[in-house]
Amino acid sequence: MSTAPGQDAQSPARHDADTHDLIRVHGARVNNLKDVSVEIPKRRLTVFTGVSGSGKSSLVFGTIAAESQRLINETYSAFVQGFMPSLARPEVDVLDGLTTAIIVDQQRMGADPRSTVGTATDANAMLRILFSRLGQPRIGSPQAFSFNVPTVRASGAITVERGARKTEKATFTRIGGMCTRCEGRGTVSDIDLTQLYDDSKSISEGAFTIPGWKSDSFWTVRVYAESGFVDPDKPIRDYTKKELQDFLYKEPTKVKVDDVNLTYEGLIPKIQKSFLSKDREGMQPHIRAFVDRAVTFTTCPECDGTRLGQEARSSRIAGINIADACAMQISDLAEWIRGLDEPSVAPLLAKLLHTLESFVEIGLGYLSLDRPAGTLSGGEAQRTKMIRHLGSALTDVTYVFDEPTIGLHPHDIQRMNNLLKRLRDKGNTVLVVEHKPETIAIADHVVDLGPGAGTDGGSICYEGTYEGLRAGGTITGRHLDDRARLKDTVRKPTGKLEIRGANRHNLRDVDVDIPLGVLCVVTGVAGSGKSSLIHGSIPARAGVVSVDQSAIKGSRRSNPATYTGLLEPIRKAFAKANGVKPALFSANSEGACPTCNGAGVVYTDLGMMAGVATTCEDCEGKRFQPAVLDYRFGGRDISEVLAMPVTEAAEFFGSGEARTPAAHAILGRLADVGLGYLSLGQPLTTLSGGERQRLKLATHMADKGGVYVLDEPTTGLHLADVEQLLGLLDRLVDAGKSVIVIEHHQAVMAHADWIIDLGPGAGHDGGRVVFEGTPADLVAARSTLTGEHLAGYVGA
Repeated sequence: MSTAPGQDAQSPARHDADTHDLIRVHGARVNNLKDVSVEIPKRRLTVFTGVSGSGKSSLVFGTIAAESQRLINETYSAFVQGFMPSLARPEVDVLDGLTTAIIVDQQRMGADPRSTVGTATDANAMLRILFSRLGQPRIGSPQAFSFNVPTVRASGAITVERGARKTEKATFTRIGGMCTRCEGRGTVSDIDLTQLYDDSKSISEGAFTIPGWKSDSFWTVRVYAESGFVDPDKPIRDYTKKELQDFLYKEPTKVKVDDVNLTYEGLIPKIQKSFLSKDREGMQPHIRAFVDRAVTFTTCPECDGTRLGQEARSSRIAGINIADACAMQISDLAEWIRGLDEPSVAPLLAKLLHTLESFVEIGLGYLSLDRPAGTLSGGEAQRTKMIRHLGSALTDVTYVFDEPTIGLHPHDIQRMNNLLKRLRDKGNTVLVVEHKPETIAIADHVVDLGPGAGTDGGSICYEGTYEGLRAGGTITGRHLDDRARLKDTVRKPTGKLEIRGANRHNLRDVDVDIPLGVLCVVTGVAGSGKSSLIHGSIPARAGVVSVDQSAIKGSRRSNPATYTGLLEPIRKAFAKANGVKPALFSANSEGACPTCNGAGVVYTDLGMMAGVATTCEDCEGKRFQPAVLDYRFGGRDISEVLAMPVTEAAEFFGSGEARTPAAHAILGRLADVGLGYLSLGQPLTTLSGGERQRLKLATHMADKGGVYVLDEPTTGLHLADVEQLLGLLDRLVDAGKSVIVIEHHQAVMAHADWIIDLGPGAGHDGGRVVFEGTPADLVAARSTLTGEHLAGYVGA
């Protein structure tokens, strides 16, 4: 039946499937969220704002993304789920309208020495296939070009079970690309024996100088003393050649000590296994200091740091071997791949070129594929994870980003904004946790959490458009237009730190004088050489305190009190006041509740299903034995003290009968870096990336040093908190310290006494000092990208 001309056809009713255009959250109570209810539009860009600790990550990552991943995992069979991490359902009443969530967070990429940018993005896998097909001479399969695969050779008799049994002699060879000397690490380690023991002493006299190796330690020292391989009462310098060989290098051997079967192993392999196999950044500070003293890493002389064996390096395409290709800047490697015209591998070349061009598009063209993944900053790691999603044909996916502008120069933020909008315009839901006004401004929808942090946060303060947020009275709305002014006068240097001929990574024989006694900011686009100049060229000497971006790790038993050393003076104060041992006031020692072992909760493993954590009934989540809670100090028991936020604890330990100067000093540093809302006993696993970095900064502020080097301290800071950070930097300088800050935030640049700007570009387009002087001179000259953006920021 047709419609008459001039008559409108009745529009069809909206399909039920089109009504699901919201992600609905009702009654969310994860961490500090207070029964939060919010409706988030799908296929739009939503930015979540609020002060640090207001609950943004708890809502976005801990609730929405966590439940999406849990539901996806449940679609697999029970057998497959047994191999996957089990996720508990978030504490929320209603959560529907979810789509598949892809999380792109700030978690640093694995620090395994064999993990590189190429292996983390599959670019290396494609290059290996390319060289196995086109490389001359042909040496074997893609495994022959992998530095993770050793060459294996074997020969012997094999039995062929076909009809009558027949024994044949066979040889087997699998060519791998691993360098035999460094085993694919690119570096070889040399252990300084003088840092392991005092050879003038015997084992029984306490010769070992290794942390934790006490003379009565059953599992370590006594195994050596009572093994029978060495004389425990003879000074180590008097050992015979056989004794010294057994002491240092003996293969693992079973021995019996006090009727207990133990394994004896030479000191060198034992140190390598117990210390060198672990991630350096995950070590406790005193262990890390020991490793830095005792072990030196040098470039492997056989492979020259390429990680690859001679055979892999001998095969070339157009004069380039795979080690050369991986060492190229990615933008140059893309040009080289573009010049290869080989129809037989055309699909492989197209895929590899797309991956490399994605690096360039996302602002990482200055990296090389052989760059160790553990050396990437949080921002670089996050953008590297984005690469596999660029150009993806998937739509109606929820992409979740955690401060994607971290580590980005103002010049690069626009590029990141364009990528976020591109993902949205393909029909995806994009959720972004962010503090930068430039990214908040492009949001279709803004959710502001607060009003404060910790227990003062966890509520929705505003929902709506960016314009509405500006007009609203929330902390974020009021600070959107904050601009730090250029100083009228700047401090005068009291000295200088000379750097001459710096050539690490992309630096081009840089000569620069870093002024001392002032606030000096080193800036430039991402990849311009800032970290190479400061971390790589400032001499490592006493008096230099470096707070970099490396992550701090911690279990659910670790908390701010244990990490900062605050628990030690608190335990001693409780012990002295009550006449008992300090160990009673540690939930990881004698005072722990025996039922939950000091965890406060009892974990029930349900196999392939998510385990259940229930509050311990005996200690009611307080983690300590009832008898320990009878001991009080200043009218509080130890569990009540650990439940205090930093600001309250600072008052408690600052005066009155509970006055404890050592604890008060640490709490003052935590408050100075903007962590006054954290509870002393809050598990480190619940802290955001920015909170962890500031916790590390607070710990290092106690170090005795005259020069502080800070790497992007504004990471994770709300606009309202940046002013507090600037006050902290001023106090450090006014106290006679020299502060060097690697930073992109214009407020820190404007507040500086001296600016060193590197560039003009990234990678081999950078590595030069393009400006030295005061912020006012940089703004007046506008000769660099930084100068242009800083001038725009201060309204000059």
